Amino acid sequence: MAVFGLAGAKTGLAAEQDGGFSDQAEWAQGYDADARLSVKRSTVPVLSTETFNATEQAIETYRKLVQNGGWNTVPTGRKLQLGTNGPAVVALRRRLAASGDLDTSAGSSPIFDSYVEAGVKHFQARHGLIENGIVGPEAFAALNITADMRLHQLEINLVRLKSFSGNLGERFVMANIPAEAVETVEGGVVFSHHRAGVGKMDRQSPVMQTRATDINFNPFWTVPASIIKKDLIPRMQGDPNYLNDHHIRVFNKDSQEVPSSSINWHSMEATNFRFREDPGTENSLGVVRINISNPYGVYMHDTSDKGVFGDDQRFVSSGCIRVQNVRDYVQWLLKDTPGWDRAHIDEAIRSGGRVDARLASPVPVYWVYVTAWATPDGTAQFREDIYQRDGFGPVATGSIGRPIDQPQGTISKTSYNNQRPADNPGRVLEPMDDDQQ
Repeated sequence: MAVFGLAGAKTGLAAEQDGGFSDQAEWAQGYDADARLSVKRSTVPVLSTETFNATEQAIETYRKLVQNGGWNTVPTGRKLQLGTNGPAVVALRRRLAASGDLDTSAGSSPIFDSYVEAGVKHFQARHGLIENGIVGPEAFAALNITADMRLHQLEINLVRLKSFSGNLGERFVMANIPAEAVETVEGGVVFSHHRAGVGKMDRQSPVMQTRATDINFNPFWTVPASIIKKDLIPRMQGDPNYLNDHHIRVFNKDSQEVPSSSINWHSMEATNFRFREDPGTENSLGVVRINISNPYGVYMHDTSDKGVFGDDQRFVSSGCIRVQNVRDYVQWLLKDTPGWDRAHIDEAIRSGGRVDARLASPVPVYWVYVTAWATPDGTAQFREDIYQRDGFGPVATGSIGRPIDQPQGTISKTSYNNQRPADNPGRVLEPMDDDQQ
C-alpha cells in the first residue's frame, strides 16, 4: 500500500461528553455507518521514532511519485459533491487515485458517486479538513498543491521530527500548531486527542518546550496592555456597552472599581486602568486555564466559543492554545495528584468560584510546528503551513518577536508590539497574557 494514502477501512470520530456543563458540541458531529470513510486515528505519537521512520518511507515514495510526473490539478470552477457530473469529476478521480485516496478500480466516470465521496473524505482526513465529502475552497487548495511541494514539506518536517527523537518523558503533551491539535502521550502511546485553537498569523503561538505546573478552575482574566490598546479601545469606541455585555470590570490604580463611562475612549487613557473579566462559562478562558512555564505569557485553556472546534481553520487566538474537551485533558494531567479525580474536577467547575490545583509532578509540554508526517500504517498527513515556515511563501517570522524555524538569511519583521486590531470587533477578546490574578 502506498505510504501517501490509505484507502482501506477507517473509523470515524466519536462524540465525547462535555461533562454536563454545556449543551454546545465542541466540533462538527458526523455519523456514518461506512467505516471506510475516515482515516483511523493513530495511537503512535507524532513525536516518536515510529513516526520519524514512517516519514522517511513517505519521502522515498513521494520522490518516486515526483519522478513519475506527480499528479494532475482539479478545475476549481464549482463545488464538487455527490451527484455532480462533469469533466472536473474525472480530474478529481485521477487526482485522488494518484495520491492513494481512491482505488484505480473506481473507474473514470464523470459522475461524483459514493466511491468518489469516500475518497474525498479520506483525503480530507489526511489534510486535517472536516470530513464532509464535499470539495470546496479548502479541499481544492489542498488538492492542487503539487507532489513536489508535498515532498519538500515532508523533507523539511523530517528535520523537525528528528529534533524530538530523544526521551520526551513517560508522560507528555504535544501541541502541534499547524495541525491545530493536542496529544497526550503516556508510555509511548497516545492517550487522547484534542482539537485545538491556536494563534493567528499576526499573533503566533510560540514553538517551545515547557511544563504544565498548575490549573485554575473558573479563572479571572485580566486584559493585557497590548490587547487594551489594539482591541479593547477600538471596540469600546464602536460599542460603549461592550465591557458590560462581556462582564469586564474596570479598576483604577488603587484597585477601586470605576464605571467605564468615566474613561475617555478616544484617547489612550484606558491603558492606565486594569480590566478584569469575571469567571464563568462566558469568560474568554472558559472554565479552565492550564499554566505552563514560559517567557511568552501564553498558556492553554478552555473557551466559551466551543463551536470553533468544528471549523476547518482554527487559527483564532492571540498566541494561547484552546483545548477541546478540556476536562478530559485536565483529568489526565491531574491523575497523579491526590484528591483530583473527575468528580472533584467537575465539582470545582460547578462551584463557579476560583479554585487552584497544583500538579504533583509537572508534565512536559511541547509546542511544535509540524506540517507533514506519516504514520506507521502508511498514511501521509499534511497541514497548512499557516505561519509560512516551510519555505514556500513570504518570509516567516517567529512568535513573540523572535524568529523560529526561520530560513537562513531572512529577517523577522513582526512582534507582539506590531499587531493588527482583531478582525471582528463583535467577538470576545482573545486571551494572551499571563496576567490574570
